[in-house]
Amino acid sequence: MLGGRFCATRKQSVKCRSWHDLAKLFRGWAAAGAFEHFVATAIQVTIEPKYVNMTDVNFAGVEPDQAATGEGAIVTTPLSVAEIPEIVLIELLFYAYRDFVSDPDAVLETYDFGRAHHRVVHFVNRNPGMRVAELLDILKITKQSLGRVLKQLIDTGFIDQVPGPVDRRQRLLYPTEKGRALAERLFEPQARRINAALSALEPEGRVAAERFLRLMIDPAERDKVWRKINR
Repeated sequence: MLGGRFCATRKQSVKCRSWHDLAKLFRGWAAAGAFEHFVATAIQVTIEPKYVNMTDVNFAGVEPDQAATGEGAIVTTPLSVAEIPEIVLIELLFYAYRDFVSDPDAVLETYDFGRAHHRVVHFVNRNPGMRVAELLDILKITKQSLGRVLKQLIDTGFIDQVPGPVDRRQRLLYPTEKGRALAERLFEPQARRINAALSALEPEGRVAAERFLRLMIDPAERDKVWRKINR
């Protein structure tokens, strides 16, 4: 378009028309039936302009489940408790964990730490002098992932690592006083939430809750985990 004129190139030549001439040309084509009426205007593609996006596209007279077939078909019915009774406990675990970790999350944010830092601080405070290999076995993460988190905690003074008394190549992990204070600060809101829940149960409720959670652990790990935490 040059100076308000519409130009087209053809075999090295440029032919320009004004918008008025172009509109006149389009009307002539329309009168001759050169194209359908809904594009017979030079100004707009349709006689009645309509702006659409993908949300405007629908399938008139077709139910959602019939819009596609096979794996691409949408499903409008929810999974139900009648089909999967365990879904109640699955979702309760999800929501309970969501709120259980939200309290320490707020504390961790002030240090620019995440949940991986929390887990390392927790287990090093529970097992002062533990080896890196032991921590990896508990967390089930890669050495590289642990290395990044551990370095941050060491550099910021929450954890210290010292050579092993026999094998100097070993690195034993200890919390510092600063690290112990952080662990206790993270423990406090979680312990408060647990005690509030247990106080609403009968005395045997704590035993049942502990047994349920223990049985949720992989059978091969249960006894090892129980020995580690029940001391």
